[in-house]
This record gives sequence, structure tokens and C-alpha cells, in this order.
Amino acid sequence: MRDMGHSDDPRVQAQLDRLSTMSIQREELGLDAIRELMRRLDDPHTRLPPVFHVAGTNGKGSTCAFLRAMLEAEGYRVHVTTSPHLVRYNERFRVAGKLIADDRLAPLLEEVFDAAEGLGCSFFEITIAAAFLEFSRVPADACVVEVGLGGRLDATNVLEPESLAACGIAALGIDHEKFLLAPQAYAPRAPLARIAWEKAGIAKKGVPLVTLGNLYAPLARPSIRQVAEPIGARLFQLGRDWDVSGEHIFRYEDARSWQGFTDGTAREPDLRLPPPSLLGEFQRINAGLAVAMLRHQSKVRVSEASIAAGIASAVWPARTQRLSDGPLTALTSSPVWLDGGHNASAGEAICAHFDAPLHLIIGMLEAKDPQAIIGPLGDRVRSITAVPIKGYDCHPAAAFDPEARAAETLEDALLALPSDDFPVLIAGSLYLAGEVLRANDEVPD
Repeated sequence: MRDMGHSDDPRVQAQLDRLSTMSIQREELGLDAIRELMRRLDDPHTRLPPVFHVAGTNGKGSTCAFLRAMLEAEGYRVHVTTSPHLVRYNERFRVAGKLIADDRLAPLLEEVFDAAEGLGCSFFEITIAAAFLEFSRVPADACVVEVGLGGRLDATNVLEPESLAACGIAALGIDHEKFLLAPQAYAPRAPLARIAWEKAGIAKKGVPLVTLGNLYAPLARPSIRQVAEPIGARLFQLGRDWDVSGEHIFRYEDARSWQGFTDGTAREPDLRLPPPSLLGEFQRINAGLAVAMLRHQSKVRVSEASIAAGIASAVWPARTQRLSDGPLTALTSSPVWLDGGHNASAGEAICAHFDAPLHLIIGMLEAKDPQAIIGPLGDRVRSITAVPIKGYDCHPAAAFDPEARAAETLEDALLALPSDDFPVLIAGSLYLAGEVLRANDEVPD
């Protein structure tokens, strides 16, 4: 069973139990079921405030966090749906700025389950239908929606052009191959080209589609144009239509410096922005993507001051996060970091942040590449301890390295580390990250 978290409300728990028995996705992706479910619910996806729709392999969640922070800094009420949740299922529904309360969640899920009778909907389709239904009922000024898997056939892609303010595509990499590389007529054959083609499927006629342009692999770039141009999406690419510096990254020398952003209309940067609150080199790119999405749309006005405030205040747990004092961190004198990264692209991003020796505690689902994190970190890793993820089939310690140790719990893993004060990185899965946050009393709110 999938861990949806526990609720003291028996009505909520009953719905979580139903969700835990469902497949995340059907064997074959498609929009027929979610479209019919939307119809039965009176098409709530057509009654949303202006939507910012974000796809990508890595970085889409961080981009959503920056968008939310910038919009809220302007004083707007913002709906947000992201996935997966880390500790509580409620995290998938941020309604006008606050996580949905149990007394609203239970009847909402009951209503959606009733409407979905006979459709064979997946876990994610039920979740997105519930999110859009709730968002349609509560007044707000903007909506931020993270794609779940791919883009073209993702349940969130029922969104129509009239509802959208802008679409964005974050970093691309190989992931979810079973779904995104399945044979498809007219699709590009090269894996990264195919991934880009699937992500670009969120493009809509007349809607800005903001991308990382020349940061994508050469094979990926034409795939995005192949989708966007024929349907009349307005394509804005990093390096051509917007930028974050001449080197395509924000440049700053210390924490008080400012970063430049240009929207392609001037030779000099026309925004002066602070370093992002989220750590890691690529967060500057994710912040830039969020800025570009706001700057290239016209439905929601956001001031330069609010953009700057949002970049400096955004919060996104389990992405290069330094854990606070808590029950877990009390077990070691070393600083403890957490990252939910689980694919090769995430491994490279993690490696860019950690440039010194560290101890790695890792838990990774059996379907993922065990070297995705280990490989990029290379000889920086002083020890590897593998831990299980409750409720999932995971790689054994030997899959990571012949000398890797196994521990039954996170607590055991931390207590067994050498006393050398090297930092500790816990990584490999967002499901593991949820366990860490729960155990350290850092439940997202």
C-alpha cells in the first residue's frame, strides 16, 4: 500500500485508504478518463483563476515555489497543486495560500470518487480532479499547477488556453521511461528528443511557452519547436528571448549582491534581483524561468519588488535543504542535508552543490538507477549507508557500492556514522525525504 499519511479524521482516513490502493498511473497514459471526469464535475478546470502550468524532469517544483512566492509577495491569493507530497497528502492542495483542511478534504474526495465511478481513474487523476474542483470553488487571483508526469498526456493537461497565463518547461532528463518512451507514432526516437516532445505537449495556442532554450541538449530543442510552432504557442527561450546573465546563470559574489535578468528587449538587464533562497546552482535558472513566465504573460501583474521578494523567500522542502535541529539531527554532530533527487540530472545538480567530502545515506526505489546519485558525487563520498523506504521495493546496499553498509532505520544510519564532522547527505527518493521530514519534526505547512 502507498503511504498517504495518517489522519485523525476518520472520513479523511477512509479516503486515504481508498487512494492507497490505486495505481499512480494507468499502464497507458491518456486524457479520456480525466476529461470525462471533468465533464461529470461540471468542468471545474474552466473556472480557475489564471494558471501557470509547469512541466520538466527536474526543477519544476522549485519553479512553482518561486512563482507562488512572487505572486503572494504581490498580495495575491494563490492556489497551488504539486506532487508528490512529502509527509501529508494535504500538501498537494494549497488553497488560497493554505494547505487544505481535513474537514474540506474528506467530502471533496468523496465527491470526486463518486463522480469517477466506472471510469477506472488513476490516483493522480482523482487527485487533480479534486484539486481543480476545490480551486474552482474558492476565490483566488492565480493558480500554479505542476505537471505530474510528462505533459502531453498528463492529467493536468486538460487545462485549456483560456485558463492559462503561461506555460513553462524546466530542466529535461531521462525519467519515467516506461511511460514517456513508450512507442508512439510521429514521436521523435532519440530519448531526450522524445522527453522534450512529451513535455512540450502542454503548449497551447496563443499561450506563452517559456523554456530553458539553449540549456537543453541539442536534440531536445527542435522537439519543443516541433510542438509549439504548428499550434501557435508563443515560444520564449532562454538565451534568445530572456536571460539571467551572459553566462546563462545568475552571477553574484556574495549574499548581498544582485542578479541580472533581461527579457530580451534591452541590452542591459532590466531587473536587479537577489540571490534565490533555495540552495543549489540550478535554482538560479529555476528562479529565472519563474521570472520569465511572469514577464511574458499579461493576465497577472507582478511588480519588480514582488519578484525580488519572492526569489528571496521561496520555500521548497527536500531540495538541497539543511535540516533544522530536531530528533534526527540530534543523533549526529555533523550538519545534515536532505535532497529528494533520484535521477541522473538531479545527481549532477546535487554534485554541483557539494564540493567536499560527505557521508551519504541513500534509499532508492528499485526502478531507479542506483548510480544516479553515487556516480556524479564520485570520490567525495566517504561512506554509503543504504536504508529502506517503507512500503516500497528498494535497492540493497550492494547496488550502490560493494562497501556500502545497510541500516534498518534512518536513526541507525546516523548513529553508525564516523565522528569526523563531514556533512551528511540523505538522498535518493522523495518518499524517503518525507520520512526524514516526519522523523525530524519538519512537516511542511
